[in-house]
Amino acid sequence: MLARSDLPLLVDFYATWCGPCQMMSPILTAVQTKMKGKLQVVKIDTDKYPGIASQHRIQALPTIALFIGGKMVFRFEGVLNEGQIIDKVNYYLNGAAAGQQKQ
Repeated sequence: MLARSDLPLLVDFYATWCGPCQMMSPILTAVQTKMKGKLQVVKIDTDKYPGIASQHRIQALPTIALFIGGKMVFRFEGVLNEGQIIDKVNYYLNGAAAGQQKQ
């Protein structure tokens, strides 16, 4: 799934019992709306899909990761506001970080 998308993916690794994850849900909905056509937001419940979480070494929730061309180029753990997320995503989508990876 992560490797087959034509659009960059902003993946929300979350769990239903996680309070900070619940805080991120409306923020990511707003990001999806503002970046429609440039980005797809995908939610992955780590309790339902532990294999995917393990494959990407998810150890804290929420973890938000940006995948471009199937490759994770950025990730953060915890809560950021809408503007911070859009700024980070635009940084990578605009090629400013070509060849670089931040964690």
